[in-house]
Amino acid sequence: MGTAKLLVVEDDDSIRETVEEALRAEGFEVKSCGNGADAMALLSAPNTEGVDLLVLDLMLPGLGGLDLCRQLRKLNNHTPVLVISARDSETDRVLGLEVGADDYLVKPFGLRELVARCRALLRRSQQIASVPSEDRQVVQTGNLCLYAQECRVTRDGEDLTLSPKEYKILELLIRNPKRVWSRDQLLERIWGIDFVGDTKTVDVHIRWLREKIEEEPSSPQHIRTVRGFGYRFG
Repeated sequence: MGTAKLLVVEDDDSIRETVEEALRAEGFEVKSCGNGADAMALLSAPNTEGVDLLVLDLMLPGLGGLDLCRQLRKLNNHTPVLVISARDSETDRVLGLEVGADDYLVKPFGLRELVARCRALLRRSQQIASVPSEDRQVVQTGNLCLYAQECRVTRDGEDLTLSPKEYKILELLIRNPKRVWSRDQLLERIWGIDFVGDTKTVDVHIRWLREKIEEEPSSPQHIRTVRGFGYRFG
């Protein structure tokens, strides 16, 4: 836990420096920046060292905290996010959590509570990472969240209406990111080895799925076609 890497994004110099000092005193490795654009550049830069936790202010110049969080989740970046904000209404808290934040701490806050929240999020992240994907009851990727026990999928917090076959295809793909599945493999896994029909059935279901989960179905970011082979997620 002591070697965890944290990124603090806060435009108020005094608050940023105070938070940095408190976290470093607890043994964390801390980087910081004063605006969302710099944070986004750091988090998305190739070959950059990973960040284990993002401490994020909402009121930032230029790219705001909500937009930064939203963009990270759309890029399938699941770095835990602790929002720190002077906005204390229930609506603000709910909005922050809905765009992908993991916790919300209202200013002014005690430094001991800040450290405790950071440790709790890091523990939770480590626990989730240690569970095999096939055993997870809730799988989140970008703006999609799959609830295995309920056979339910949400997009941006809204329930999707999926047929049983669509759900099973999506669950298989989500639980095996980057793996390429051929049409025959999908038919065998979803429809069964006794299925008699055309592999175009798979293409039709993939098209229906894209219409429901993609921002632009004609240019999918989740379910991608690997020409000559099949489909993969991400």
